[in-house]
Amino acid sequence: MSRRAAVIGSPVAHSLSPVLHDAAFAALELDWTYDRVECAEDGVPDLVAGLGPEWVGLSVTMPDKRAALAVADVVEPRAALVGAANTLVRTGSGWRADCTDVDGVVGALRAACGFTSGTRAVLLGAGGTATAALVGLASVGVRSASLVVRSPERAVEAVECAGRAGVELDVVAWADADFAALASASDVLVSTVPPAAVEPVADALAQAPCVLDVIYHPWPTPLADAVGRRGRVLATGLDMLLHQAFGQSEWFTGRPAPRAAMRAALHAATGGVLPLPI
Repeated sequence: MSRRAAVIGSPVAHSLSPVLHDAAFAALELDWTYDRVECAEDGVPDLVAGLGPEWVGLSVTMPDKRAALAVADVVEPRAALVGAANTLVRTGSGWRADCTDVDGVVGALRAACGFTSGTRAVLLGAGGTATAALVGLASVGVRSASLVVRSPERAVEAVECAGRAGVELDVVAWADADFAALASASDVLVSTVPPAAVEPVADALAQAPCVLDVIYHPWPTPLADAVGRRGRVLATGLDMLLHQAFGQSEWFTGRPAPRAAMRAALHAATGGVLPLPI
């Protein structure tokens, strides 16, 4: 029986996940298919329930990650900490949820920045990527973080996540933030907000010794430019995408991810704009 997998979310037309997983299947000599499936959050339960036995798993992007967690029969501990799942894999008794976005954050910081541990972080934005970053950073020793958001009342999920992960979180209103002081006192800074929001404070943020800017298109971002001028190190969302896909591939296939092949495919598909170290 030919096996199938897909990325679900809305929109997914421009997802690069097929590039990564098609490369993995080819390298592993698996005649499997990987598709894009447009699916709104409220459609996740019916979609998953209707998948036949040929389906091995799903990559899950926004806005479906919380719904994916809710439909799982078994939840990996880190997905429970994040409160969302970017991976569903079929098991003998149902569906297992994981959040390999945690691997994406940690892997990107390690490979692109040489960051392996720290105690103090700054995060910009309180969405799903921020919660995955909190769990990832906690796994490498971060115990306190400042979360800078435009509307602190929208940070409830991030605050709850930090509590589960054992990170002391200080929520700072964007309008009140001293970005230079926060960045210079941190070991790592993660930005999950649009380039237009970051541009006025990019030079201040670039004082952080290690930066992950999850935005990679259009490139370079204002934050990337500022980090380069200061001679600091930068990881990007493209690095994160690559490193989160390794764990997904291993869930889907049960075999070690062919990292070099996946990296080469993504590098080619994105015009070689970033080095994408592994």
